Amino acid sequence: MSAAKIARLADRGVVSVTGADSEKLLQGLVTNDLQGLAEGEARHAALLAPQGKILFDFFIVRHGEGYLLDVARAKAAELVKRMAMYKLRADVTITDVSDSFKVFALWGTDSKMLAEGRGISFPDPRHRGIGLRLLASPHENFLSSDGAESEGDSRLAYDALRIEYGIPEGGKDYEFGDAYPHEADFDLLNGVSFTKGCFIGQEVVARMQNKTLVRKRAVKISANAPLEPNLEILLGDISVGRVGTADGTNAIAMLRLDRVIEAEQKSLPLTAGGIAIAPDEDAMNRYRSVAAARASQSTRPIS
Repeated sequence: MSAAKIARLADRGVVSVTGADSEKLLQGLVTNDLQGLAEGEARHAALLAPQGKILFDFFIVRHGEGYLLDVARAKAAELVKRMAMYKLRADVTITDVSDSFKVFALWGTDSKMLAEGRGISFPDPRHRGIGLRLLASPHENFLSSDGAESEGDSRLAYDALRIEYGIPEGGKDYEFGDAYPHEADFDLLNGVSFTKGCFIGQEVVARMQNKTLVRKRAVKISANAPLEPNLEILLGDISVGRVGTADGTNAIAMLRLDRVIEAEQKSLPLTAGGIAIAPDEDAMNRYRSVAAARASQSTRPIS
């Protein structure tokens, strides 16, 4: 029995970007830097609206003379259309090839061995703890002898792993078109380059990195009773966030961190569905540190 865990990610699709200008096109559009991307590696990235909010998030992996983008399947066709708007006369072909792949997540000590020879695999670039992604043939099936569980059980196990490491997922823990990269933790999860130069929405992202105190973020939370997705998080009767992916008493939530500080200062509980919740202390310490730095900048005398 393999020590690897396997989850079929049926809600993921694949977009192909090929042609002589494929790298140039992607490099000018997405939040991360593709220069130096080798076979077997991937970049976590997003395509933003000009106003800086996330329209699509994906993994980009080099494949042959082009790239494959592991994206939410429900967004794949829309991503093709959006990228075609920027293509102009570039030598690029952009195609939704979701029917040609199954997407899997694999983690555990034998995951690399189990993925070998089954398709295109790469380490998840967001965090080393959540293992590999695999873009496999649509005919690929992992049998029980490979250590696989039922599709539903394995997906729940994968979501629990994401929650353990505080890793949000678009469409579940933040809404496409409504969240900035910093709010979705792209700055913490290797999803944005601050040195590569221009991309769509880059000015907004740079300003948030250097000058803005990001008050709302996707963070891990814990509770003293099981949580359900989509519960409002309340400070008194004021909504300060919403629960996303949940696994028992742990979840990912989009949360106003400044209101968490307010709750602490006033000794008021944060609740979701009447259940007391607490945000991850590491996330709160990062917020406090940045808040102190921004306050110092604002009070610094002009020389």
